[in-house]
Amino acid sequence: MSIDAGTRALDVDLLARDLGNWRTSSSSGPAYLGLADAVRLLIIDGRIPVGSRLPSERALADALRVSRTTVTAAFTALREDGYLRARRGARSTAALPPRPDLPPATDTTTVNLAAAALSAPSAAVLDAFADAARDITPYLAEVGHELSGVRALRAAVAERYTARGLLTDPEQIMITTGAQHAIGLILAAFTQPGDRVLVEQPTYHGALSAISTAGARAVPVPLHDDGWELDDLHAAIRQLSPALAYLIPDSHNPTGFTMPAGQRNRLGHIISETRTRTIIDESIMDMWLDAPPPAPLAAAVPSRHDLVLTIGSMSKSFWGGLRIGWIRAEPAALATVAAIRRSVDLGTPILEQLTAARLLEIRDEVLPERRELLAARRAFLVELLARRLPEWRLGPGRGGMSLWVQLPAPMSTALSAAASRLGLDLPAGPRFGVDGTLERFIRVPYALPEPQLEAAVDLMARAWGSITGTTAAPDTRAVVV
Repeated sequence: MSIDAGTRALDVDLLARDLGNWRTSSSSGPAYLGLADAVRLLIIDGRIPVGSRLPSERALADALRVSRTTVTAAFTALREDGYLRARRGARSTAALPPRPDLPPATDTTTVNLAAAALSAPSAAVLDAFADAARDITPYLAEVGHELSGVRALRAAVAERYTARGLLTDPEQIMITTGAQHAIGLILAAFTQPGDRVLVEQPTYHGALSAISTAGARAVPVPLHDDGWELDDLHAAIRQLSPALAYLIPDSHNPTGFTMPAGQRNRLGHIISETRTRTIIDESIMDMWLDAPPPAPLAAAVPSRHDLVLTIGSMSKSFWGGLRIGWIRAEPAALATVAAIRRSVDLGTPILEQLTAARLLEIRDEVLPERRELLAARRAFLVELLARRLPEWRLGPGRGGMSLWVQLPAPMSTALSAAASRLGLDLPAGPRFGVDGTLERFIRVPYALPEPQLEAAVDLMARAWGSITGTTAAPDTRAVVV
């Protein structure tokens, strides 16, 4: 999956800002090495998208207030290491050198950190299924094909949006078989093979897979240390004119960021101004832990409300085995999706829909307890990582169901492979990005019970030690005799 080489040109002022105080990165050597190191890390971390064009050497030298010789030497070093490609008469483009071959992973998984999801609230789900089994009687006299979804569930989902500040009618809701199904339907309805789809970097790996399956091309806009940089996003939209954008403003997967209200307002204006059809993924919205999120982003769009398609799901809030999701959009947009859906399926199972409707009725009873459980497991994991792997840096985002962790070195794929050989399924950082970047990051979910989290961190520490040649910090908790 790659972006169009040569179509994305980096803004020189934004790049200079992202480089920060690059002079400190190689304090004992020549200045050009510090600049080369800083650019290299931006490429590795996905902050400079692979295939994008860097500013000219003269323009970057002026922005950084250094000699052109310094920039030329830095670019030369980066080309020699495989991080830049150059063509005569054209600007240098960002690249990644080939990865070394790693030993094959083994299929001996004992702890799984690939999925960020809680087990079900058993009593609530069982009661909801029992109620649904009684409620299904009137539907048995019909054919059972509900392309848009049963009225009871669409009304429950619409009420949920209205309560959050986005007036919604049941006619603006289509029920799908999970959020992944919703993404696929929207891609099928509004993109053609070869179209560009703007995504955050990093982002949900399932969306990247769906974009690839649809034959479209993901074009990344990097998240920064404190979240979204809307100037960068706006510039990317103007340059690339994507057919679609896919964004996660609530409990972002994998970083945990939530977009504040002020940025939502500006993003809403960007969507309207550029007429960019946008998927807003709220699948993990319910799993806020420290403060409830602002109103849905669709409420911040001043005009062209048909451009925003908001998707949600029962999977993270209640249970992954309940394959129920939805699309919230204007009726005309849903009609376009429905026309495509007829060639894909004939609707979502009715019993599961009725179960979901029952669960949404009692969400205020169930969700606080689940958030409390997640918060306790997050605190446990944070403390455990600080004790066992103190050199790993935890990202500032704390929402959702996982931590986005920065490693001391770009060794995420090697760590994942080493962990797999020990029985730990730990997806590498590049799984959440485009073109193999994000090698300095790893996603660590905290949805599992504490004993499994403890076992996972122990395996991570052993895997890290095996690839770095270091000894992980021991578990220093006192042993009770």
